[in-house]
Amino acid sequence: MQNNPKTNPASTIETVDTGFYEWVDKHLNLHTRTNKGFIKTSVLWLGTERVFQIKSDQRIRDAHGKLILPLITINRSSITKDPSFKGSYQAHLPGKSAGESTTWKQDYNQEKTSNFQRERHYHDSKGNETGKPTQDPGIVYNYQNTGMPVYVTMMYDVVIRAEYQQQMNDLLQPFITATGQINSVIFKKDGHKYEAFIQQDFSQNDTIANLAEQARIFETKISIKVLGYLLGETVNQDKPKLSRKENRARIRFTRERTMVGDKIPWKDKDNDYRD
Repeated sequence: MQNNPKTNPASTIETVDTGFYEWVDKHLNLHTRTNKGFIKTSVLWLGTERVFQIKSDQRIRDAHGKLILPLITINRSSITKDPSFKGSYQAHLPGKSAGESTTWKQDYNQEKTSNFQRERHYHDSKGNETGKPTQDPGIVYNYQNTGMPVYVTMMYDVVIRAEYQQQMNDLLQPFITATGQINSVIFKKDGHKYEAFIQQDFSQNDTIANLAEQARIFETKISIKVLGYLLGETVNQDKPKLSRKENRARIRFTRERTMVGDKIPWKDKDNDYRD
């Protein structure tokens, strides 16, 4: 099946990860006050290779390779397929192929519908036995089908590290107040929508109680539960991810073919069989 440039990519694990990262990095767009002014806090995805982290964003490490604080890190800690925690698609449809179980778009097939309408108007203009217009609409629809989404629970750990209490307060408060009185938020990626639930406990793992000579670090861990959904089997899927079908606009029965010139015995006019 050819790829349609207007079709959104399928929802994969990477799609959810990227959407969640962009929600923290771009939507929240967290800034704080430092000795260099009011600057944006770097957001680091822990799943990438360390060499790539160092080369892709040199602002997060100093000349000795040490992380520069304040810093926000994101890590996906677990994926759970929980049948009791899912979205609008509740029932399972057995026996359906990967690209056929769910119709996500329906529109008119203009070309084929116009052919049926042209034929109907032609026969109505010639008249028929009943004297009434033909009631057969002859409308052809295009059905865009895809597989049913499989819902998964994805847990993310967002860890905020800072050297000063004021920086920690600046970065932590948006996670509490950005969603209002509720703890859920919706983020998007590639046309897909996912719902995230910020957990109630904001656990702190600070070193301020230690009076030794080591550096003081403020650290807060925020656990966020995401209701994601997956479509298809990515590169391991041998069936089409999308399919397009048309409805049956009219059913016709063919007649037996005859030799050219055969006559219909009981007709006086137009008594030739059609080829």
